[in-house]
Amino acid sequence: MGRPLGIAQRALPPLFPQPGHVEHDAEAIWTTTRDAAHEALTQAGIAAAALAAVGIANQRETIVLWDRATGRPVHNAIVWQDRRTADALAKMRQRGVEKIVRRRTGLLLDPYFSASKLAWLLDHVPGARARARRGELAAGTVDSWLVYRLTGGRLHITDVSNASRTMLMNLRSGKWDPDLLHLFRIPASVLPEIRATSERVGDSDAGALGSPVPIAAMVGDQQAALFGHLCTRPGLVKCTYGTGCFLLMFTGRKAVASRNRLLSTVAWKLKDGPLTYALEGSVFVGGAAVQWLRDGLEIIRTAPDVNALAEKVPDSGGVVVVPAFTGLGAPHWDSEARGAILGLTRGSTGAHLARATLEGIAFQVADLAAAMERDTRTRLSELRVDGGAAASALLMQFQADLLGVRVTRPANLETTALGAALLAGLAVGVWRRESELAAMRTAEHTFTPRMGRAERDRRRRLWHRAVARARAWESA
Repeated sequence: MGRPLGIAQRALPPLFPQPGHVEHDAEAIWTTTRDAAHEALTQAGIAAAALAAVGIANQRETIVLWDRATGRPVHNAIVWQDRRTADALAKMRQRGVEKIVRRRTGLLLDPYFSASKLAWLLDHVPGARARARRGELAAGTVDSWLVYRLTGGRLHITDVSNASRTMLMNLRSGKWDPDLLHLFRIPASVLPEIRATSERVGDSDAGALGSPVPIAAMVGDQQAALFGHLCTRPGLVKCTYGTGCFLLMFTGRKAVASRNRLLSTVAWKLKDGPLTYALEGSVFVGGAAVQWLRDGLEIIRTAPDVNALAEKVPDSGGVVVVPAFTGLGAPHWDSEARGAILGLTRGSTGAHLARATLEGIAFQVADLAAAMERDTRTRLSELRVDGGAAASALLMQFQADLLGVRVTRPANLETTALGAALLAGLAVGVWRRESELAAMRTAEHTFTPRMGRAERDRRRRLWHRAVARARAWESA
């Protein structure tokens, strides 16, 4: 049990209307998700009526605003990578409001989160703010949008893990915070109802999947991966290597206040259970750096080709790539940073650049791990990994070398989907308790450190010199 029976994927190309702006066609989010679900069912040879439940894992901070009457978006979805509100938040920071935001939400005042994006939509879509106050518009993260469409508009809900990423939910109460709504000028009427992560909330319409199916889990993608790795004891850590990289440590019922600019966030809430928390660090550009080699520089044809190219050289030849294309996330939180390539010589080749790009991903994760160790005063003993880029043995070995701990890769890299499925299964009784899930996790490979401490420290010092040169580039 826990083995994928059908897997389907649909590309969802981002839109870049201008520098710093990243959007998705919200209607395409729905249609690609629906079509992928149908294809996966066909591939598995299973009718929708045979499904015990549906679990949804999603991009957390991406925000959609739509018309309640028509169910149609009034603007493109604004993606988590979007930086258009950086200046507005800088002004708020100057007014000294970040302290209350941090205390109430566990988050930093950054464009990454949904609140400022939603405020921008209400201010820039003609008539949107007045329509929102009249109850004509609905807003939500991608989970809310998908459930709304799956149920034909009957449900406008979210779960605590996604709500905790909006910068509008009180981290301790699990409810929308009136003071934060006032701060961002968000009318409560536009927001979804907050529900548990693992809970049967209703059934899909028959037309959405082919038969009504219980919707029993809504969870942010990173929390889903944390659960899929069965990091359900305080201190266990996972990293997902996707478009970005996300390092999370489960902290149980305690929301850890970071001293190193990491984030306290909700992990999940099981039905009738307590709120549980995680400490998180986010890298904005992880696998997206490999996509840049493919689509921007065109030095590889497909993303996996980066490994063969990087393996043509024994090391990066002194080249360092800081992939800060949309700024730097934790622990720097520098929206003015930009990508940099340093250490180039006449002998530098595309292979050196490919290897340095993979290493740049690992260096960013190592910075997060160091900050997490300082915050929790615990030494990482293992890193559990998933995501597309985790398939790179070269990257995973370098990650183990930088961290000095074993890196464990599961047999099923689709850990995010697995986590959503496990949470949905718990809600409808496929499994009755968490202890029954232990057999779901099997390791495919464990990478052990090979690099000596002196070399590790030298490489990390070089990396930090490169980061210092990339920081505050836009404001220089």
